[in-house]
Amino acid sequence: MLLRVIAVGTRMPAWVDQAVDDFSRRMPAELRIDWKPVKAEPRAAGGSAAQWKSREAQRIQDALPSGARMVLLDERGADLDSNRLAARLSAWQRDGQAVAIVIGGPDGVDDAVRAQAAETLRLSSLTLPHALARVLLAEQLYRAWSINAGHPYHRE
Repeated sequence: MLLRVIAVGTRMPAWVDQAVDDFSRRMPAELRIDWKPVKAEPRAAGGSAAQWKSREAQRIQDALPSGARMVLLDERGADLDSNRLAARLSAWQRDGQAVAIVIGGPDGVDDAVRAQAAETLRLSSLTLPHALARVLLAEQLYRAWSINAGHPYHRE
C-alpha cells in the first residue's frame, strides 16, 4: 500500500529529516511511506492568506496519487489515540487504495482541499510547529503499524 505524506514546506532542519527517515525506514516494504514536500507560497507583502492557500492547494493536488484517499491533518480533526490510529491504518490497508495524508501550510489549507478530504484527523490538541508535526506523524504511523503487527515497540 502506498502511504504518501504531502507536506507544505520544503526546508526542514536536519533533525526533522533524520527522525522522519528513521521511522520511515522501519516500516515494512508493504507499507512504505513516501514523503512529498511541496513548496510553500512565499508570504510576500500584498498577498493574502486565501491567495497563498489557493496556490498551495494546486501544488497539493499535483502531488496526490491518482485515486488516493485524502486524509487531512487539521487541528479540528478527529482526535485518535494510538490504538484508534492503528485501526484506521488497518482499514486503509484492507481497502487497498493509496492514502495521501496532507499537512497544510502556515495558514492551513484551502477550502477546496478541505472539501476533498475523505477524513480529517488531528495529531494533538496542542498547536504544533510543522517540523514537529512531521516527526510526530512519522512516529505515530510506525507505532500504529507496530500495534497491528504485535511488535513490542508499543507498550500498554
